[in-house]
Amino acid sequence: MGLSLTRAAQWTTASSGTGKLEVTPMNESLLKEILHFVEQFTSQHPQEAEHVFEEPLQWSTTLVASNFKTDYDISDSDVQSHEKDSGGHPLLQLSPPTVYVRSFSQLSKLVHLADDKKLEEVRKCLEENREPMVKILGQSFVSILEKEDDLTDVIRLVDKVKDHIKDSEVKVKLFLLLQNMDNQLLSKCLKEVNGQVSLDCTAVTNEVELLKRFCSEGEKRVLKSVRYTSDYEFSNGCRAPPWRQVHGEICYLVIEPCDTETVYITCSNAGVFLNGCIKQEGEESGYERTSDMYKDLVTLLKSRSPHFAENINEQNFAVQKLPSTQRIQHVELVDVEELGQPQRSHEQQEKNVHEEARQQHTPNKAGGKKKYEPCPRWKNLGLMSPCGKAEEKKPSKSSGEEKSGEIKKKKLGPRAKSKMKAELSMSSLPGRLSSQKVKTPTGAMPVDTFSESSSESEEEEEQPERRPESNTDLPSEYWQIQKLVKYLKGGDQTATVLTLCAMMDFNLMQETCQLAIRDVGGLEVLINLLDTDEVKCKIGSLKILRKISHNVQIRRAIVDMGGLQSIVKILDSPVKDLKALAAETVANVARFCRARRNVRQYGGIKKLVKLLDCVPNLANLTANQEKDVEVARCGALALWSCSKSTKNKEAIRKAGGIPLLGRLLKSPHENMLIPVVGTLQECASEESYRIAIQTEGMIKDLVKNLSSDNDELQMHCASAIFKCAEDKQTRDLVRKYKGLQPLVSLLSKADNKQLLAAATGAIWKCSISMENVAKFQEYKALETLVGLLTDQPEEVLVNVVGALGDFAQIPANKAIIRKSGGIKSLVNLLTGTNQALLVNVTKAVGACATDMDNMAIIDQLDGVRLVWSLLKNPSADVQSSAAWALCPCIQNAKPLIHIMGSDDETLQEAAAGCVRNIRQLALANRKAQLFY
Repeated sequence: MGLSLTRAAQWTTASSGTGKLEVTPMNESLLKEILHFVEQFTSQHPQEAEHVFEEPLQWSTTLVASNFKTDYDISDSDVQSHEKDSGGHPLLQLSPPTVYVRSFSQLSKLVHLADDKKLEEVRKCLEENREPMVKILGQSFVSILEKEDDLTDVIRLVDKVKDHIKDSEVKVKLFLLLQNMDNQLLSKCLKEVNGQVSLDCTAVTNEVELLKRFCSEGEKRVLKSVRYTSDYEFSNGCRAPPWRQVHGEICYLVIEPCDTETVYITCSNAGVFLNGCIKQEGEESGYERTSDMYKDLVTLLKSRSPHFAENINEQNFAVQKLPSTQRIQHVELVDVEELGQPQRSHEQQEKNVHEEARQQHTPNKAGGKKKYEPCPRWKNLGLMSPCGKAEEKKPSKSSGEEKSGEIKKKKLGPRAKSKMKAELSMSSLPGRLSSQKVKTPTGAMPVDTFSESSSESEEEEEQPERRPESNTDLPSEYWQIQKLVKYLKGGDQTATVLTLCAMMDFNLMQETCQLAIRDVGGLEVLINLLDTDEVKCKIGSLKILRKISHNVQIRRAIVDMGGLQSIVKILDSPVKDLKALAAETVANVARFCRARRNVRQYGGIKKLVKLLDCVPNLANLTANQEKDVEVARCGALALWSCSKSTKNKEAIRKAGGIPLLGRLLKSPHENMLIPVVGTLQECASEESYRIAIQTEGMIKDLVKNLSSDNDELQMHCASAIFKCAEDKQTRDLVRKYKGLQPLVSLLSKADNKQLLAAATGAIWKCSISMENVAKFQEYKALETLVGLLTDQPEEVLVNVVGALGDFAQIPANKAIIRKSGGIKSLVNLLTGTNQALLVNVTKAVGACATDMDNMAIIDQLDGVRLVWSLLKNPSADVQSSAAWALCPCIQNAKPLIHIMGSDDETLQEAAAGCVRNIRQLALANRKAQLFY
């Protein structure tokens, strides 16, 4: 359920970024196999079936309370299983329409209860839990085991993780079972594809061998080198990994012509084409197609190398089959289908894995048949089939490239590296094509030692590009759009406008249509049209670019081709429709770091700020003024995207954007307010903006919009208040404009976690002022906050606990926290790992511990020991907060109270010294933090 879901399963791409499983025969086959695995799991693996997941699998189910019978507690529409984990949480919980499942035993029971809806339940579970193995076993555990490069016996795996992971033996066995299941699924997909498509591996092999003949030294040489990226060949003749064979790909070549740069080629059953630079086996990036499709290698090379085309004709080259004596002799290997072996018992599985590992490391006897170790790269992909040892050959790199590669590896952690790999593999780079029609920037990019916002990720998360297995599976729209692009390339002005109109009749938000435009070179044409003098052509081009730039591959390609510079230039156009379209396109494209930087370097920030100057608050607007308002709205959208960069925030401020945003904040239109408030809350992380928001009188408008009916607008307003309320004057203004009650009312929208996080954050910062705490108590905020201490994301918990720590400064509130059950929840949070949460929890526990009744509960729950253990936390903030919390905990602990009430002065002095030492530790930590 790992690679099979991400590589083999076929997903749609929704506008929200969450895909759905398509209704295809391959997907139906995958679902049935997974369903069978789950149904049989409890009977075949009873010990692993009882293992409690690290995080519950949750999805919107079709089941209702009436579907559950014995072994469950039913209350109205809610259902809970009798089985619970060590923390008292039910292993299955139904709160319609969401079901939470925490073990395979309950998962198996649920699919049996689903009856004829079993497949639908499995589908929804997989769609809403895209990384089930991480939820079942935990990210840290999966990361440790996925780093293993060789077949490893169970005992070694258990020894590796037992010091870090609880129940390590059961988890390792469960990991192996899930991985084995995943291999079976992947093998089944490959088997079905091989049954449908005949991959002509022999013809490709023959052609490659003939090309290698022309790599000899001398004047008659037409190619410098021809090589495969992998020396491992599967038994079906393919050299591509199985999860690429699913897409009809056979092998990958690196060919170095004599007169041009090296070309990287994919050979598939549909033809040959240039890829995104696959250099060696096991790479995660570069599989996207970056050229037209050619019938064979010779035709492709002729189009790329004039020297090859001229000399190959002179030598009367003809691609033909090699004589049998000259064919490559392939080592006999195990078929990929052997990946899907029947599941074995625990003892047999451990024995076999251990034996296989021993054999792999046993030296070969003289004259014996050669044994092949599993290739580490295939092992990392979860494919544990044997493969040949690749020759230790790597494409030559310049020293500069090698150094830059080493620097990147040092700077990036494991998560960042895996993320970077995923993005490189998914982003298509048509800008690498040497097309005559692609324009280049007129000037060199200005040198800028950029340091973007530390809070923003370097690159955006991207969904894998889902392509059909073969061209025959593409819908008719794909081919129709490709025909239109060809007309677009060769038509006059009238034909161009008509073709653009015809293209806009298609659903350009559909990924197939977007990729059709890119694949046939339509992006280059659309970008070139932006530099013409024809307004209609520009408008048509921008309308198409505005829609297709929602696709992550498309927007990266636009930046690679230099299209962003042309779009930014149009922001100065006197035509208002053009300015609005250009600004909205910038808003879509500038969703990753490099694009935002380019907008600034091309002078786009000043131009976008200039678009904000309009009169949006008049009762009756003329048609011309309405266009001005639309231009301002699109400009605000673009600034919102750009404002995730620290340097862009400063550029917006210097360009005079703050007063203009403040004026637009008074607009009565939600479609204007959302991008304006979104921009302000992004920029509010900077102190200069927080001061300006306060002095420009924007707090009143932010408070006013907290009462809007639009959840997104409320969320951005609360987030802006959250960031600005560090300042006491801002907190007083929120109270003055009656913003505290709307913030409390937002706590009722607990299903919207983003809104809840923003609202609790604003309440936390506002509660720093005790006058606000008194007001919050009038609105019963404390009881509601205590109720949010369980089953919430850490982002929400940090804010809730921070607010409780401030509320507990008032003695009466300590009793309310206790009576509402908050003490137990706070103590439970002391076992977490989130450092920001631990700082706030220890502060709240320390504040509550000054009450004797609270202290009795803390002591009973072993809270003092948990706080004490945090003195070993690597974070100085956590240490300091824990030390301060220990002071009242120790001082009010029963043994210490008894000692301090004793007549023995020595004991009294010892107890007082204990508290004094803890305080000194806290002060020392505080001073160290201030010093550094």
